Amino acid sequence: MDPVLLTTFGTLIILLIFTVPIGVSIGTAVFMGMMVGGLPPVFLAQKMYSALDSFPLLAVPLFIIAGDIMQKGTIANSLLAVSHCLVGHIKGGMAHISILTSLFYGALSGSAAATVAAVGGIMIPAMEKEGYPPLRIFGSALQGGEISLAGGVSSQYISALLMIAPLMENGLTLHLEGNIISRPYINLTLQLMEQFGVKATWNGQTIKILPQEYKPIRFTVESDWSAASYWYAIMALSKNAEIELLGLFKNSLQGDAAGAKLFAQLGVGTAFTGRGVVLKYNGNAVKKLIYNFDNEPDLAQTFVVTCVLLNIPFRFTGLQSLKIKETDRIEALKTELRKLGYLLTDSNDSILEWNGERCEPEADPIIATYEDHRMAMAFAPAALVLPKGLKVADPEVVTKSYPAYWEDLRKAGFALIEN
Repeated sequence: MDPVLLTTFGTLIILLIFTVPIGVSIGTAVFMGMMVGGLPPVFLAQKMYSALDSFPLLAVPLFIIAGDIMQKGTIANSLLAVSHCLVGHIKGGMAHISILTSLFYGALSGSAAATVAAVGGIMIPAMEKEGYPPLRIFGSALQGGEISLAGGVSSQYISALLMIAPLMENGLTLHLEGNIISRPYINLTLQLMEQFGVKATWNGQTIKILPQEYKPIRFTVESDWSAASYWYAIMALSKNAEIELLGLFKNSLQGDAAGAKLFAQLGVGTAFTGRGVVLKYNGNAVKKLIYNFDNEPDLAQTFVVTCVLLNIPFRFTGLQSLKIKETDRIEALKTELRKLGYLLTDSNDSILEWNGERCEPEADPIIATYEDHRMAMAFAPAALVLPKGLKVADPEVVTKSYPAYWEDLRKAGFALIEN
């Protein structure tokens, strides 16, 4: 084999093994190949100069400067405003605006590189103004190791780290600090990972996962118990319907399966079949519901709305994660239920209760959804008991977790009117 090629590729492979940044690795490998081949260093300088001696490349920095001028002046805002008027109303509007703005700028510049540089400089500040997080992520090898994370904020951060942990070079030791909420969701993640061949140990506050490989298996995806909760609410409010939900397992790994036992306290019975579950109303409802939602926070909105509509006082604790969901769900529930005539109180950022206190409802309430899919789905069953039905703003938010929700309601006999 040619010694130049052997030296070049050998150096590159060795440096990559030791996780040297790719740019440094390539540069060093090329330099070593030149030394073995007897090429003078001036040759490299000549090649670099000739590569840069290009008219299109000369135009790129000028277009970048033009983009900076546009950003600091009014041209950028005007260009964004035009794009916003055309496509800003579409879901994911900022992405469409970015594409359309790039189209306009590309037509002017004729350079893809200049367009990316210039429009990127314009769009990033614009996205920050719209509330998008100013994140710039650069890829690199995942080393792993030991980290500490608050266990009382959200299980989603924990599950995300656990799923990627087997692919880290050193695995992951995750120390959970403080009270651990949503344990069933963490257990669900670990149990599913185990089914796909990844072992983990959980001792006390520490979860440890060694470097491993996921293995493909045949797997049946269970239906979503949190989505099923809205049909339980419909049963509790309608009282005389029969509802069958397919694809739910009796021995479910999902923490939200606890909703079946909890709804039994609101008079809804669950019968498991080979196909799923059949719901029936039995009328055995409690006079007041007290429950800690530490392990099933995604069910809280459903039970809050259902209880007030059934005139059942409640005291729900363990709701701290609701403050950092798609919206502040505690405040959203208080605000929207006030429109329907119910006064809720909260305390300690984790407790929500209703003691039967009422107020004058709005004449024609419209339920705001706060870009939160669960707000829309939790309130929709209220149409069964409200004389004029219910208006829900921005109903498309349900597409995040249950895209067919409104269509399924229509199939069940709900009359839906789109305005």
